Amino acid sequence: MSQYPKVMITDETLRDGLQIEREGVTIEEKLELLGMMVDAGLKRMVIGAFVNAKWSPQMGDTAELVKRLKPVDGVAFYALALNDRGREIRKEYSPPLTIESIPTTHLHMCEAFIKRNTNKTLEDQERFWHSPIDKMAGKGPIDSAIGLSAGYGSNWSGKFTHEARMENLARQYQAWEAIGARVKRIDMADPMAWNTPLEAAKDIEGIKKRFPSINVFHLHFHNARSMAMLSMFEALKLLDTSDTLIADTAIGGIGGCPYCGNGQATGMIPTEDFVHLLDDLGIPTGIDLGKLIDTHHRLVGILGRPLHSQVALNGGFPKAGHFYPSDVPAVYTFKEAQHFRLGKSVYEGNPTPWIKA
Repeated sequence: MSQYPKVMITDETLRDGLQIEREGVTIEEKLELLGMMVDAGLKRMVIGAFVNAKWSPQMGDTAELVKRLKPVDGVAFYALALNDRGREIRKEYSPPLTIESIPTTHLHMCEAFIKRNTNKTLEDQERFWHSPIDKMAGKGPIDSAIGLSAGYGSNWSGKFTHEARMENLARQYQAWEAIGARVKRIDMADPMAWNTPLEAAKDIEGIKKRFPSINVFHLHFHNARSMAMLSMFEALKLLDTSDTLIADTAIGGIGGCPYCGNGQATGMIPTEDFVHLLDDLGIPTGIDLGKLIDTHHRLVGILGRPLHSQVALNGGFPKAGHFYPSDVPAVYTFKEAQHFRLGKSVYEGNPTPWIKA
C-alpha cells in the first residue's frame, strides 16, 4: 500500500503556460490541445484567465474559448480571476467552468511583485486581505484556505525566510479560527521560482505541526532554477495517506509570469515528467503517458520552439514488449532519440560497429 498522499494534477498549459507566449495561439489550437489532454486522462485543467487583455493578450479569448467548451464527465475546467470583476465574469460561465467554493485568503510577500502583477501595494493588501473572513463571519462552521504568493523569494527583494512564511500564514490561520472556521487547504505560489527542496521540506513539516487542520497542500512551483520537481518530491515524501497534494504542472514545462523578469525561461514542472515520476512511485494517476508525450510534440509544433520535458524527448522507462531492439544503431540527435515513438526511420544509416556482417 502506498505511503504517499493522494495526488491531484492541475494542468496549467492553457493559462500559465500560454500567457508567457508572445505569439498568439488560436482558439482552434487551444481546443485541439485541450481535447488531447482530456483524451490523455487529465482531470483538472486551468484553461484561461479573466484578466485585462491589454496586459495579458494571450488570455483575451478566454470567454470565447469557454463558450466553445464541451463539458466532460469527471473533468474540471478552471479559469483564473484576480479581482471582483473577473470573478463576476467567471460566474457567468459556470458551468462549464468549475469554481471552488472554499473561501480563501492569500498574502503576497514581495512589494515589487504585487505592484507589477496586480497594481496593488502591500498597504492595499493589508486593508483588504481580511474581507473574505468578514464575509463568512456568523455563517457557522466552514472550511477555508490560506496561502502565500512569492513566499520563497523575489527577484527584487531576495530570499524570504521560513519564519516569515510561517508568520504570514499564522496571521491568516488565526483570523479564520477566530470566526470558527476550519482551515483545510494551503496554497503556495512561487511565480519567481525561488523554491528549493530544503525550504519546501521546512514548510511542509512546519505547516503540519503548526496548522494541524490543513490536509490539502496546493503547490504552484515555477522552475526557473530547476528546483521545482525536487521541491515537489519533498512534498510527496513528507505528506502521507491522510493528505492530498494538488500539484500544478504544464505540458512541456511551459509557463511564467510576464512581470517576473524571466519570461519563457521560468517554466513549470512538465506534466509528462511529473506523471512519469508518479508512475514510478506507484501513485495512481489514470493518465496515459504516451498521449501526454504526443500532446507535448503537438504543442512544439504550435509554438515553433523546443520545450523542456526530458520524458517527452526520451520516453518513459521502456517496458517488457517495448524494450529497444538490440540492433538499434548509434543514436546522436534529439530527433533520432524519438525512435521510441517514431520508429526506425529516424536513425536509418547510423553506424552499428558492434554488429559484424
